[in-house]
Amino acid sequence: MKNNDRQLGLNRDITRRDFLNGVGIAVGASLLPANSPWLHAFGIPQSPFAPEKDPHYYPPAKTGMRGSHDGSWEVAHALRDGGNDLEAWANPTDDDESYDLIIVGAGISGLAAAYFYRKSAGPSTKILLLDNHDDFGGHAKRNEFHAGNRLLLGYGGTQSIEAPRDYSPVSIGLLKELGIDVQRFYKYYDQKLFDSLHLKEAVFFDKETFGVDRLVPQKGLHYFGVDFTLENISQIPISETARKDLFRLQHASVDYLPGLTPEQKKTKLIKTSYKDFLLQHVKVHPDVVKIFQTSTHDIYAVGIDAVSANDCAGEGFPGFAGMKLPKSTGANFELDEPYIFHFPDGNASIARLLVRSLVPAALPALPTSGRNLPGNAMEDIVTARANYARLDDPASPIRIRLNSTAINVKHVGDPSTAKEVAVTYVRGGEAHRVRASQCILAGYNMMIPYLCPEMSEKQKEALAYGVKMPLVYTNVQIRNWRAFQKLGISAIYAPGSYFSNITLDFPVSMGNYHYPSSPEESCLLHLLRVPCQPGFDCKDQYRAGRFELVTTTFETFERNLRDELGRALSAGGFNPAHDIEAITVNRWPHGYAYEYNELFEPLDRPESERPCVVGRQPFERIKIANSDADGHAYTNTAIDQAHRAVREILST
Repeated sequence: MKNNDRQLGLNRDITRRDFLNGVGIAVGASLLPANSPWLHAFGIPQSPFAPEKDPHYYPPAKTGMRGSHDGSWEVAHALRDGGNDLEAWANPTDDDESYDLIIVGAGISGLAAAYFYRKSAGPSTKILLLDNHDDFGGHAKRNEFHAGNRLLLGYGGTQSIEAPRDYSPVSIGLLKELGIDVQRFYKYYDQKLFDSLHLKEAVFFDKETFGVDRLVPQKGLHYFGVDFTLENISQIPISETARKDLFRLQHASVDYLPGLTPEQKKTKLIKTSYKDFLLQHVKVHPDVVKIFQTSTHDIYAVGIDAVSANDCAGEGFPGFAGMKLPKSTGANFELDEPYIFHFPDGNASIARLLVRSLVPAALPALPTSGRNLPGNAMEDIVTARANYARLDDPASPIRIRLNSTAINVKHVGDPSTAKEVAVTYVRGGEAHRVRASQCILAGYNMMIPYLCPEMSEKQKEALAYGVKMPLVYTNVQIRNWRAFQKLGISAIYAPGSYFSNITLDFPVSMGNYHYPSSPEESCLLHLLRVPCQPGFDCKDQYRAGRFELVTTTFETFERNLRDELGRALSAGGFNPAHDIEAITVNRWPHGYAYEYNELFEPLDRPESERPCVVGRQPFERIKIANSDADGHAYTNTAIDQAHRAVREILST
């Protein structure tokens, strides 16, 4: 092993591999035959394949490569690519089961669809949810860690309840029925913790991009872009001309599009990237662009070369103070609510509350937090331990079947007169077929054309239009966070580094869960990587990023994060070989739902002709519910689309 590897701690036996409580569950297990000798060796029940029944089965505690983990995507790729696997699955075994509704996808949209359907059809209605992952929740991924006997929770995907005041009556109503009172987050989210410790944000300039490694504090806590004082700008390793341009960009009030009306300016900015706006209109030095390039990664999953200046204006980026733009410019991300509506495991707690309602035995509630009396439901769900063996219980009217990838969804007979839908899925390497009166597809839109070849070409083309945004959410457990306290920072923006954002986890304490508020305590860092390829349109960047993610090993992520943390936090005494205790990489090659990027989309397309609207139309007994179906990557969108799909069933 190289000396540098030892310095980074790559030789240390930390919790970073794919293990559950010391018992390894093989990657790709969903592809193994049901009577695999390998599974017998670990005592996993056989015939049928049922890894969830093993007492050690507990996906939230798995570290290593998570998100779209190995075993969750291979069957779908085989369906896409064709080949011998499809021949082996051509004659599925008919399950001796019949349902009122089958839902493909057990993310928030699929779970919400089950909730809404049962609410209308009655408690005895029979529903089966199929999901390709080893855990429910989809992108609402829960990551668990332990520091001694203390539980540490991280979010591996869907992050927060953003702007709940803007939720529809349906989506906010569902949260309330589940026992979620968003006003309680004002108590649970410690908005003063980092300020009380005088922690601000900083920018890490890496030597590969800027010539030297240097951590420069910002003016204050500024969520979008960068914000420096004149003194701090002098510390940035860029040319003097670039420093002056950066200061001018942030503080001068200039109309960079003189002679145009406000509406004409907006139209111009919609079709101008923020990068081009900076270079061509503000006329900044190229080094300034390097600073801002990845500042849009966490919102758009591309850099400023593929985000409109109009959107950046609405998000609060600098350069527009003197432009006198219409109030409707951009996304208008001026929230009248703070960004605090966050469970310790992100919106995984919403998924868990849905599962508790649907399959109570899998997540037993305290006596005061039943479905009819929410009580402290949102508090006790945080530390409740799911019993995965009860998810697919024949005695339950609602069953959640994990490690099961749908490969065909077809009407039984002519679609226009059919009374049933047959769903074929692969589990444990074997194909099974199950039937129901209705079916809701709540996975990725891009998979539906492969699942439903009966659909019209127009609808399949619309469903394939969007390209989901790839991204990586990595959680790193560190021994303590004294280095952050010493440096006076709570978050780092790293425009040239492998991970563009490094943050201390959100300071949320609720129920029996307590945030490690002392710098002496072990805590979680959240790291963001967006594998986009600047220079192409957004879709091609997403495709390139997706390929990168499926070909990148865990060891590559680990090496890069150790190197970056060691360099960025070196002045605070951080030692990656000593201070890193566990790593979970949540890889999402198909991440955020495709949102219509105004820089590349037509401006005059009617709402009814948006591909997501065309694609989500009912196909007889097959309906579609997911965030893709509305082109917005938000939890309330997933809920609203689930409700729409259920309404479509009930209206026929």
